[in-house]
Amino acid sequence: MLFFMSCRVSLSVIRLALPRNPTLVAKPVSPTLRASRLLVRFNSLSSVSTLFSMPERRPFVRLPTDVYPVNYGLRLKPDLIDFTFEGKLEAAVEVTQGTNQIVMNCADIDIITASFVPEGGEEINATGFNYQNEDEKVTLCFPSILQKGSGSLKIDFVGELNDKMKGFYRSKYTTPSGENHYAAVTQFEATDARRAFPCWDEPAIKATFDITLIVPKDRIALSNMNVVDRKPYPEDHSLVEVKFATTPIMSSYLVAFVIGEYDFVESQSSDGVTVRVYTPVGKAEQGKFALEVATKTLPFYKDYFSVPYPLPKIDLIAIADFAAGAMENWGLVTYRETALLIDPKNSCASSRQWVALVVGHELAHQWFGNLVTMEWWTHLWLNEGFASWIEYLCVDHCFPEYDIWTQFVSADYTRALDLDALDNSHPIEVDVGHPSEVDEIFDAISYSKGASVIRMLHNYIGDEDFRKGMNAYLLKFQHKNASTEDLWECLEQASGKPIAAVMNSWTKQMGFPIIVVDQEQHGSDRVLKISQKKFCASGPRNDENCPSWMVPISICTSEGPSCTKMKVLLDQPETTVNVTNIAPDHWIKINPGTVGFYRIQYSSAMLESLLPGIRDLTLLPVDRLGLQNDLFSLARAGMISTVEVLKVMEAFVNEPNYTVWSDLSCNLGVLSSLLSHTDFHEDIQEFIRDLFTPIGMKLGWDSKTGEGHLDALLRGLVLGKLGKAGHKATLEEARRRFKEHVEGKQILPADLRSPVYLTVLKHGDSTTLDTMLKLHKQADMQEEKNRIERVLGAIPAPDLIQRVLNFALSEEVRPQDTVSVIGGVAGSSKQGRKAAWKFVKDNWEELHNRYQGGFLISRLIKLTVDGFAIDKMAAEVKSFFESHHAPAAERTVQQCCENILLNAAWLKRDAEDIHQYLLQRKAPPV
Repeated sequence: MLFFMSCRVSLSVIRLALPRNPTLVAKPVSPTLRASRLLVRFNSLSSVSTLFSMPERRPFVRLPTDVYPVNYGLRLKPDLIDFTFEGKLEAAVEVTQGTNQIVMNCADIDIITASFVPEGGEEINATGFNYQNEDEKVTLCFPSILQKGSGSLKIDFVGELNDKMKGFYRSKYTTPSGENHYAAVTQFEATDARRAFPCWDEPAIKATFDITLIVPKDRIALSNMNVVDRKPYPEDHSLVEVKFATTPIMSSYLVAFVIGEYDFVESQSSDGVTVRVYTPVGKAEQGKFALEVATKTLPFYKDYFSVPYPLPKIDLIAIADFAAGAMENWGLVTYRETALLIDPKNSCASSRQWVALVVGHELAHQWFGNLVTMEWWTHLWLNEGFASWIEYLCVDHCFPEYDIWTQFVSADYTRALDLDALDNSHPIEVDVGHPSEVDEIFDAISYSKGASVIRMLHNYIGDEDFRKGMNAYLLKFQHKNASTEDLWECLEQASGKPIAAVMNSWTKQMGFPIIVVDQEQHGSDRVLKISQKKFCASGPRNDENCPSWMVPISICTSEGPSCTKMKVLLDQPETTVNVTNIAPDHWIKINPGTVGFYRIQYSSAMLESLLPGIRDLTLLPVDRLGLQNDLFSLARAGMISTVEVLKVMEAFVNEPNYTVWSDLSCNLGVLSSLLSHTDFHEDIQEFIRDLFTPIGMKLGWDSKTGEGHLDALLRGLVLGKLGKAGHKATLEEARRRFKEHVEGKQILPADLRSPVYLTVLKHGDSTTLDTMLKLHKQADMQEEKNRIERVLGAIPAPDLIQRVLNFALSEEVRPQDTVSVIGGVAGSSKQGRKAAWKFVKDNWEELHNRYQGGFLISRLIKLTVDGFAIDKMAAEVKSFFESHHAPAAERTVQQCCENILLNAAWLKRDAEDIHQYLLQRKAPPV
C-alpha cells in the first residue's frame, strides 16, 4: 500500500505519509512543496522520551487455530441506493480439534444465520453469535462439538456500504452528464476485510476465494480474478450475477471488488499478461501512461525476480474516494485518481513521475507481499520498505532520464533520517499486537527507512547476489508467509555475508549513527579515524549504554568521485582506516552516493577540502545534496551554527541539478517556517531570493528546445520559491500569466500552474481567492483540483484563511483531500498555523469521525502542528490529545511535541546569530 507522507517535499510530491498507505503519500505538487508545565528546555531534552512514554498496549490474542479456512465461497449483493449489502458465505474449513465454537473476525456486520455442515454429516445450526466489538471478533456457538475434519461453514449476513474509505464502502463520483453516482469499492489492508464478510482476517491465514457479485447490469464488476460467468439474476432482471475464477491461496487483506461505471484501456505485457487501466467514464485516454508503465514493469519484475506474474490478468483502477495512495490487491490494484490518471495536456511532469513510482510500487507487491506474505503485521516494513525501494529501480529502468535515485535521497532517505533522529521514533520492526496498532506503523520509518536500509543492503551485497537471494526467498515461500529472518537467511546463503547480524542492528533498534571522521597524512597514505555514536535531533548524548550499528562504510577520493576506493564494515565504536596512494591536496569523501544510512561529521579540515566540490560541481549531485543535508541536520541539533550552513548554501549558486535544489528548497522552507516566529522573517526571504534568482534567470518562464523532465521540475520549483518569497519580477509575471490563463487567452502549461497559483495567492486578496475557487469548481481533473487545494492556504488575510479552512470541510473537497487543504494553511504562515490548529480543535469530532483513526488523522496532526516553535505549544498539543484520544496517532502526537520543543530550542540558540548574519549580508562594503 502506498500512502502520502508529509515530512519533506520532493519528487514534486507531498507524500501522505503515503502516503507511500501505503504503498507514504501523495499528490504531485509543483516542486516549489506536554499538559500543564511542559516547558522543557533543550539542554534537558534527553528527558523528552520519558515525558512522552507510550501508553500500555491493549491486550490482544490472535485467532484460535482449531478451525481454519481452505476456501471462501462468497456472494455479495450491494445496494447502491440504500448503501447496504447482503452477503452469503460458504467456506470450506478444516477443524483441527473438536470445538463447539468458531471464532472469526467481524466488524460492522450483522449475522442473520450461521450453520456448520461436517463432510458427509448433518447441518448444525449455530445457537448464538457473541460479538466482541472491541476486538472486532465474533464467536459462533454451536449446540454440539464440531468434530475434527473437513466441513462447510455457512453464514448469511448484512452490512453497510460505509463512507469511511475502509472495508466495503461507497465512493461518490460525477458522471459526464453532471449527475452524482456511487461506486461500491474496497480497502481491506490492514484489518478491514472483516467489514465486508466474516473471515479469518490475519495475513497468515491464507485461503482461496470464489467470489460472485450481484450488481446492476449497467455497472462494471471487478475482482482479483477474471470473470468466468456473467448471467441475468433470476430474482431481478435489472441485475446480473458475475462469477470470478478461483484465486490463488492468499491473505484476506488482498481481496478486492469494485462495482461502478468505468472506461478502460487494455494491452498485453510482453509475457502475455492482460493489463487494463480503468478510468472514469470518458477519460480512458488518461489511463494510457499508467498502462505503458505497467506493461513495461511486469516483465521487468519477472526478469528481476526470475518468477513469473502468477495471475492471468491485472487491473489498475482509479477510485474517486480513496484514503491511501494506492493498494496492491492481487490482480486488482486500486489507486487515487491522481496516482493513476495522466492527461497529456493538463498533467505536470511531477504527476507523471508520481504515477510511475506508485505503479512500480504496487506491482512489486504482486510478488513481494502477495505471493509471499508477511507472517504478521510486525513484518509490515518488509513489504513496504522493499516495495518503496524497488519502485525506484523499476522507474529507473523505465525512465532513466528521471535521475530517480538522486531523488530517492531527498524524498525518502533524508525524510527517514529526520524522523529517526527523534527520541519518539521507533525501530523499523515493531511488535504489533492489537489491530488498532497497525495504522501507527504506516509511516516514514516502515516505508522510507525500510527502503533506505534495503538500498544499503543491496549495495553491500551487490546486485547479482541480491537477486539470487530474492529468487530463493520467493520460490521457497511462494503462496506462504515469511518473516524478516527468512529473507536474511536467503540473502546470507546467496552472498556469504553476515546479513542477519548486520541488518538486525538496523531493523531491531531505532535510530542510526553519526559517523565522526578525522584524518592525518602519513607520507603518501591518509589515515582516517572513524567512530560512530547515535545521532539525536536534540544534540550529542553521553549515554553509557549507547547503541551501535554494523555500518557498511564506503570511501572515495577526488581522483574518482564516482568510484568507491575501499569498503569497510564498522562493527565497533571506532576504527582506523589506511587509504593508500593519496596526495596531500586530494580530498576524501565518506559514503559516496549517499547510500549508507547515517549522518557524517567531518573534521574542519576535511570539510573545508570538500566544500569547493560544491561550487565547482566535482562532487556528484547526490553527494552535494548529502553534504548540505547533513550540515543542516547538525545545525538543527545544535552541533554546528546555522550560520555556517547558510554560508555553505550560498556556494550552490552555480547548482544545475533539480534534486539538489529541491533539497535546498525544503531545508530553506524549514528555516523560513522557524523564522516566521521572529521579526526578521523578511530577511530570510531576501536570502532565498538572492540564492534562487540566478538559476531563475537562467531557466526563464518558458521551456526550451531539448529540455526534459528534470528541467520542467526545476523550473516549477524555482519559480514557486521565488514567487512565494516575493521576488518582484516573478510576482509581476505570474500575475500577468494568471490573468491570461483565467481569461482563456493563454492557458498555463501544467508545469507552471502550481508556482503561478501559489505566487498570486501568497500576494493576493479576496478577488484572487474567488477566482481560484472558481477554477477549482470548473476543473474536470482531480489533479487540477488538488493542485489548487494545496496552495489555497497561501492567502495571507485572516478572514480569507478562515474561508479556506471552511472550504476544506465543504462538499467541494473530497474527504481524503481535506487534510491537504488544512495542511496547506498551516504550512504557509505563522497566522495560518495558528488558524489551522484552532480549526482542527474546533472541528475535531467531525475530522476524527471522518478518518476513523486511520493514518490520515496522523498526517493531519503532523501537518497542522509540526511547525510551531514555542515551548508552551508542546504542552497545549499534548493536553488536547490527552482529552481527545486518537489511538492511531499517539506516536505522531509525541513526535510533533518533540519537534516543537526542538524548534523552540533551535530558535533560542541560533536566532540572533542568523539575524546578524542576514543583516551583515545586506550591509554595504566598508
